[in-house]
Formats: sequence, C-alpha cells, structure tokens
Amino acid sequence: MLHRRSRLVLFAALLGAAALLAACLPPAPPGPPPGAAGTGDQNGPLGSCHVFPANNAWNTDVSAMPADTNSANYLGAIAASGGNQFLHADFGGGGAYGIPYITVPGTQTPVNINFTAYGDESDPGPYPIPLGAPIEGGSDSSGDRHVLAVDRDHCKLYELYAAVSQGDHWDADSGAVFDLNSNALRPDGWTSADAAGLPIFPGLVRYDEIAAGHIDHALRFTLSHTQRAYLHPATHFASSNTNPNVPPMGLRLRLQANFDLTPYHGQSLVVLTALKKYGMIVADNGSNWFISGAADSRFDDSDLNQLKSVPGSAFEVVNTGEPVRH
Repeated sequence: MLHRRSRLVLFAALLGAAALLAACLPPAPPGPPPGAAGTGDQNGPLGSCHVFPANNAWNTDVSAMPADTNSANYLGAIAASGGNQFLHADFGGGGAYGIPYITVPGTQTPVNINFTAYGDESDPGPYPIPLGAPIEGGSDSSGDRHVLAVDRDHCKLYELYAAVSQGDHWDADSGAVFDLNSNALRPDGWTSADAAGLPIFPGLVRYDEIAAGHIDHALRFTLSHTQRAYLHPATHFASSNTNPNVPPMGLRLRLQANFDLTPYHGQSLVVLTALKKYGMIVADNGSNWFISGAADSRFDDSDLNQLKSVPGSAFEVVNTGEPVRH
C-alpha cells in the first residue's frame, strides 16, 4: 500500500512539472486558415476570363503604328550596354526556368500579406494565393521570387514580388491586384510586383497560346540599363539614369516587318509572329533581350533556341507617347 501511494505522488509531481514547463514555452505558431494550403492549378485554365479588354495596351496591334523618332538612339544605347544582343527565351528547361502562375477558384481562401519593403505602393491583402503556390526559381531562390495567381471566377490577378510563404501568411516586398476586366493603371509612381508597375502575367509566353498557334498580346522583356522615366502603361522607374536615349520602363519594341521569318518554325515562329504584331514591353532590369514566359515543362528548348539567332538590331521602337519623368 505504501509503495503504490509513493508512485501516485511521483506521478502527480511529474504532471505538475510538465504543466509548469508547458506554461513557460512560447505559444505554437498559428497554422494556415482552413483552405489556405495547397498549390493551386499551375498553368491552369482561365475559365471565361479575358486578360484585359481587347483595347488594352497589352492587346493592341502595333504593327502599323509609327516608329519612335528616337528609335535608333534607344537601340544604340542597348547595344552600348554590352552583354547579350540577341533574343533569349527566359523560360524552358523542363519547367525549371520561367515565371510560374496558378489559377484558383473564387472560393480559394485568402491569406494575409505582410509587405516588407514597398507596402505604401502595394494593394493590401489578403490575397487568394495558396501558401504552397509555386515561387519563381523555387522556394530556395535568391532571385525575384514572383508569385502569380489568377482568380478565374472573379477575373482578378494577384501578384507578389520577393515572396516567402510563412506558414499562415506571405511575406513580400510588394504586391499588386489587377482587375482583368479593366484598363485601369496603377497610380503614377507606384511599382507593382514588377519594377515598371506593370502586371507580369499578361506579358508571359504561355504554352496554351503556343499550342493554339498564336499569341495575341505583347510580351514582357528585360534590359540591363533603363532610364529614370516610364511610358504608360508602365507607372514606375527603377533607375537614376537621366540619359534620354536610354530606354524608359514601358518602352515598346516590335520586330521589323521586313525581318524574314521563313527560316523559323514551331514555338519560335509563334513568338516571332507575335513580336511583329504586338511587340514587347520593357518591364524590368535584367539581361538584355530576355523574353519572359511561364514555367512549363512542355516548352521545347531546342525549338526556342532559334530565338538566339534574332539580333536586337532587328527591332524598332514604337511611338506610344512621351515618357513620364520625375
């Protein structure tokens, strides 16, 4: 009897010590809200959504618009900046390269966004971006870490820059929300998830477009040096260079009409045909002449390598207005 009671006393003492220890430990981090986990549908369907109205700048045929009178100087400044002077598909590699995007239903649970740098120029959260959504370059990337999601039921685009999933929310340097049924721009001087204040998703080469045989919008591309100015639909610059011959953000270039496309085929031909009709828009600082596309394993690298034979000198700048300078 005495032995049994001693064990009971010891057990009670252990329970008390465990309770005291638990009281001293910090509370467990909150888990994700129900429905916030998951990855979304990578390269998923857009439903009935159009990527901006037909008369939006991204969707405008610029093949017959006049060339900018400063076109030669812009191209000269790009050439003088050195580096790559031929087109390059910044996507492919079995899906390892490119900017991933997902689509989600209108019922997707929104999660909070903690802005870590440009919150005053960002659209506040929450955003319906699952906490497992793919990040550009992967979860360990030290690059731009873009995260893109389209709500395919409400036709809204959500984009993050320098995004990190933090268990129950996203940390991001900046973020932007775009109504795909509207032509509204961001306020002048505001960035987005892209340096130029532009949406990223509308300028990507997507595999579904390649498979359909046509791309019906301008493409996003980067240059190593840009001007402290922007052209609408861009709303933001990312440079201190005031040289008027250096390209501003939002500058639009098109492949010259007389550039011979007969040597090209397949996926590259689809891209080059779009570049004659819709052109491409300077959206960020990066490697010269790098065109952005979705991260998708279905792209054919050997086919896309044809683009590397197209020189920057085959392009001309389209006159889309006067740069905005601050």
